[in-house]
Amino acid sequence: MMKIRRSDARGYADHGWLKSFHSFSFADYFDPAWMGWGNLRVINEDRIAPGTGFGTHGHRDMEIISYVLQGNLAHKDSMGNVKGIPPGDVQRMSAGSGVRHSEFNHAPDQTTHFLQIWIEPNVTGIEPGYEQKSFAETEKRGHLRLVASNGGAQGSVHINADAALYAGLFDGDEAAELALNPARKAYVHVVRGSIEVNGEKLLGGDAAVLDAEDRISLARGDQAEVLVFDLAA
Repeated sequence: MMKIRRSDARGYADHGWLKSFHSFSFADYFDPAWMGWGNLRVINEDRIAPGTGFGTHGHRDMEIISYVLQGNLAHKDSMGNVKGIPPGDVQRMSAGSGVRHSEFNHAPDQTTHFLQIWIEPNVTGIEPGYEQKSFAETEKRGHLRLVASNGGAQGSVHINADAALYAGLFDGDEAAELALNPARKAYVHVVRGSIEVNGEKLLGGDAAVLDAEDRISLARGDQAEVLVFDLAA
């Protein structure tokens, strides 16, 4: 089974300094049909205005991934990390037993555009952790690059969750397939551009929700950037 969810069906919040699309129920957006998919709980597409950001706040028992598309995301946390996250980097923060952090756009004239992703962990109460790695465009061009996984396989960031995240860039004749275990779930999020997912055309912000499928096929991309999640059922 594959179901398509279009970009304009997502929740949306405009806070002035922050404009955010919610793929799943989050904050004031609630849809009982979209509480998550497998152990994927949040995909927020956020745009932070120049000179603004999220003040210090807390999380616990969640694997949080930031994927920056434009600008730079300034991160500071209670573990002592003070980092800038540019496009091409994948940041993972394991909230574990509890962590506090802030996220800001310090640029005077550029919006920070990024995806905030939450995946439910397979272990709770652990010591909080942080990891950040850069993945060059050439690593994602024309195929799916593993960027986050349980165990940090193939140089990906390690997440304490039964999940894997792949990123890919596709244009023209570039295509890729990913074999799936039909007993698991999968989720394809088109970050930008357009691409066919198992023969269905998706545009930026659209998603494909897969259950009991044995493969994902990506083809006919037009400046497409795609994230693919392999998830626990």
